Amino acid sequence: MSEIKHPVLETKKIIMATVIAFIIGAMILITAVLPAEYGIDPTGAGKYLGFSKLHNDENAKAVSSPELIVQHPQRLLKLENGGSSPDVDIPAEANNPAPVKQMESREDSILFTVPAGKGLEYKINMLKHGRLKYEWTTDKGNVFFDFHGEVKEKIPSDNVYFESYTVAYSNNMIGNFLAPFEGKHGWYYKNNSTTDIEITIRLKGQYALIE
Repeated sequence: MSEIKHPVLETKKIIMATVIAFIIGAMILITAVLPAEYGIDPTGAGKYLGFSKLHNDENAKAVSSPELIVQHPQRLLKLENGGSSPDVDIPAEANNPAPVKQMESREDSILFTVPAGKGLEYKINMLKHGRLKYEWTTDKGNVFFDFHGEVKEKIPSDNVYFESYTVAYSNNMIGNFLAPFEGKHGWYYKNNSTTDIEITIRLKGQYALIE
């Protein structure tokens, strides 16, 4: 039986192969890994080969990602949540006739911040049967809101009467509104999240801003 002779690598060849593997690994690290993972490109090869773009894309995603907002569970809205309680009388002024002439038409854009966990109101003055087109949007996340109106009374009562037109949770709303009575009309916003939220309101119609 003939003896099988296994090839024996020379020490010099083993060292040479190790050196070559090290050089190749270093080249991959410098030209691919560092530019793609850390944005480090000492030779410029990463940019030329397109690996630097991978790092830039990841940074862009991180910047464009929306801020994490932690919101509390939304309570279920009921019929009873809209407007004054039944024991509050409708003021007699709600039945006044509409004026012959309405307020001059105007347009406005208003920006304000509702702090985390807080509520804030924004209202305008309108005459009965005044018309309004509106749009509002948040910069992030939903808010609770109550779009409502309060009757203008000659002698304001301690227990104010108000009517709710829309009560909901949203980050955006548009609509057309016809004032049912003279008085203040607008929105109450409640930010139930842990982050401040900016709201932009656009108005167009027959109204006056409240200073």
